[in-house]
Amino acid sequence: MAQISPPSSAQPGSGDQPGLKQVMGPGLLLLFIVGDILGTGIYALTGQVAGEVGGAAWLPFAIAFIVALITACSYMELVTKYPQAAGAALYVHKAFGKHVLTFLVCFAVMCSGITSASAASRAFAANLAAGFGLDVGNGVILLIAVAFMLLVLAVNLRGVGESVKLNVVLTAVELSGLLLVIVLSMYFILGGHADFSRVVAFETPADKNVFLAISAATSLAFFAMVGFEDSVNMAEETKNPTRIFPRMLFTGLGITGLIYLLVSICAVAVVPVGRLAESETPLVTVVQTATPGVPIADLLPFISMFAVANSALINMLMASRLLYGMSKQGVLPPFLAKVHPSRRTPHSAILFTTALAIGLITFVSLVPDSPVVALLGGTTSLLLLAVFATVNVSVLVLRKDQTAGEHFNAGRVLPVAGTITCLYLVLPWSSGRPAGQYEIAGVLLAIGIILWVVSWLSGRRKAAGTPSAR
Repeated sequence: MAQISPPSSAQPGSGDQPGLKQVMGPGLLLLFIVGDILGTGIYALTGQVAGEVGGAAWLPFAIAFIVALITACSYMELVTKYPQAAGAALYVHKAFGKHVLTFLVCFAVMCSGITSASAASRAFAANLAAGFGLDVGNGVILLIAVAFMLLVLAVNLRGVGESVKLNVVLTAVELSGLLLVIVLSMYFILGGHADFSRVVAFETPADKNVFLAISAATSLAFFAMVGFEDSVNMAEETKNPTRIFPRMLFTGLGITGLIYLLVSICAVAVVPVGRLAESETPLVTVVQTATPGVPIADLLPFISMFAVANSALINMLMASRLLYGMSKQGVLPPFLAKVHPSRRTPHSAILFTTALAIGLITFVSLVPDSPVVALLGGTTSLLLLAVFATVNVSVLVLRKDQTAGEHFNAGRVLPVAGTITCLYLVLPWSSGRPAGQYEIAGVLLAIGIILWVVSWLSGRRKAAGTPSAR
């Protein structure tokens, strides 16, 4: 079995292989976290969350925030203890030392990034068509989504410095869009036109009780909260990660959680729940309702494009760095650890993850009557909740591993609570998830198992062909 190197700080490249470039300070890290959490989920799925629980759409977002905050504590202990790329897969490997488990966690996290980026690319294409008033079919939307992913590929290959700087611009744009929704909604509310009775009203589907409806809505809303875990995969490209990670991560979660609550409350106060749930662009509907006939509402589809573009860029950054990190540790094939000599980016991992994303977009988009964004978004949260459960267990197992220097401590209660809540939201009979999410996740994990078997057999053949040392 491949061995993981001892815990250490970010390591430079060995031999002629360059290390990753450390370019992220506190400000860039905070914007990276905020930009990754904000995006596709809140812009595209607010209406569907309201469709599950009615006007109390803020409640699933609040519960999702609490679940994310609990698990973030476990991540903070581990990233300050092991400030290396690879994130959850590295932590699970250190905790359990099982090659197959490490491989599956690595593959699940990578797939969550790719499904999230794929959902974002599809949402980007749909908002582009809506913004320009184009009446195009599924085929054209698919082509726009693929072209967008190729643009993300070019930015990612250019370098992490350029990528995180672009993230600063895109985060500012998506924040402005959400603030626009809040400000215009408040104008509508202060004018006495809002109906705040909807904010505390539960309207659940006929086949679900209130508890199951809240669980289903929380499972969907959790897609809007994911992203904080991506930042740990950038540890080797962050300056002094042990010191700045906890402060920036909790600040980023607090900012995004507050914005989500305000947006969800404003949305249901301004727009009737039925109309909100039926809209493919719910926040555009909110702005158009709050300020009918005002041209500023026409800007929101374009702002939404930038928001989901940011989600795609950051998720593809995460996926490629995760594969690079695990390849560097010897768990994945060595070609994925190759770093471009001048740009110092993991170009092989970037090309590999982009190819997978384009294949996933194409496959899901060709399924008739498929709610692409909701299906891919739900699959993203499903995969990550399963991974989060293993991370919460890993932090307890790794307490026996004493490392030099101080690090964040999540305590014992929070990791246990995180494990229970994450597993609860994974189970189909408790979360109310549609079967399609489990089918996509199952196919992706089956592909992962096949790849692991191929990698394992290849390793055995190489070992058998190597002469014994004399």
